[in-house]
Amino acid sequence: MGLNSMGSFIKLSIACISLFFTALAYGQWGPSYTSVRVIVSADHSDWNYRLGESVIFSVSVYKNGNPIEAKVQYEIMPEKMDPIDAGILYLENGRAQLKPQQMKTPGYLRCKVTVDSEGKFYEGMATVAFANDQIMPTTTMPDDFEKFWEQTLLQNKDIPLNAKMTKIEALSDEKLDVYQIKFQNFRLGSYIYGVLSVPRGGKKFPALIKVPGAGVWPHFMVQDADALKGLIVLDIRIHGIPMVMNDHNEIYGELWNAALNDYWAFNLDNKELYYYRRVYAGCVKAIDFIYSLPQFDQEHLGVSGGSQGGALAIVTAALDERVDYLVSYYPALCDLTGYLNGRAGGWPHLFDKNNSPFHAKEDKIETSKYYDVVNFARILKVPGYYCWGYNDQSCPPTSIQSMYNVIKAPKELGIMKDAGHYIYPKQKAVTDEWIFQNLSGIK
Repeated sequence: MGLNSMGSFIKLSIACISLFFTALAYGQWGPSYTSVRVIVSADHSDWNYRLGESVIFSVSVYKNGNPIEAKVQYEIMPEKMDPIDAGILYLENGRAQLKPQQMKTPGYLRCKVTVDSEGKFYEGMATVAFANDQIMPTTTMPDDFEKFWEQTLLQNKDIPLNAKMTKIEALSDEKLDVYQIKFQNFRLGSYIYGVLSVPRGGKKFPALIKVPGAGVWPHFMVQDADALKGLIVLDIRIHGIPMVMNDHNEIYGELWNAALNDYWAFNLDNKELYYYRRVYAGCVKAIDFIYSLPQFDQEHLGVSGGSQGGALAIVTAALDERVDYLVSYYPALCDLTGYLNGRAGGWPHLFDKNNSPFHAKEDKIETSKYYDVVNFARILKVPGYYCWGYNDQSCPPTSIQSMYNVIKAPKELGIMKDAGHYIYPKQKAVTDEWIFQNLSGIK
């Protein structure tokens, strides 16, 4: 392969990776179809169990829609933990059952099954809940938690917005005016970038801030569906990099794999310098920007996001009373210390068995408490809609559920049990309508 061809291939690969993570962040993609399907099911149709009950997992393997005889490997474990049972299972007529399993403490139990068909491996899983309404966080709230964030936001308030807007002609038309924007945040010369979509029509509109999933990725140059319905939409990124620029796929990919690789661990040993301090402050600064817009109705503001964005939505709403509603899909950064207590912790898994040799230090553990979404959930007062799936391997439901259980604010829950780190279109439609109706005053 020549240099030109190799360069084109790399650019295409980076573009595909960026698109993939964008789709995950916005909940647009589910599992892809394959000719071989491994289906794991539980004997309770709702996948919920009481402590003391037993779950019986069933395994089926289909090829081109027909059950097949197969030899499968299985593992059963509390999610993200070592297996408590594992082995080989032979399926007759494409189906078999595993022996009953229990959990003695509240949590999630996962059965993962793998089959080798013609040299390719296919996987299926089911994750069931045991008394999940009793899962409580392992992290604790520092005594100065609220004071720390009050001081952070007070300092950030002194930083002038210095906002700049550049119209994106390719996305603007008779319905929308669309701009790439940037505003100053956290220190002089440090910026947050976003794409702002403003409905046309000469009246005031409610607004929605969309906060990003993890990674480093640009805007994908499509009109925002929520803006087309009549909301001002500000879609932001957190790294201080323009969202619209030439060769952006290559640039973003290189940053992700070099300067911003593992950014979620930068300065974890110091709560004042940890990477997410600037990020959390920037999400609140985005509210200041929205309030500076003459088209904003000054009354109705929401925030939404998935994964890292699901975490940022909760954090933003907890830190600023100007937020009226939030939507959070499979939020990250929940109960990070779970791994230090023998169970799954939230993404980015700072203290799991792979990372604990580097991060399970007193100063890093203490810093994590100031950024753990659980502690923001404890002070949250904003109504929210929350969605996740039991099969999520990126943001474990154990960590999310522990956060959800401490929320005292009004809350609604949409669970698709078999979903992984994505949401189904049905869930997305429900949450889109929920946030739109609440922001628009339509009941």
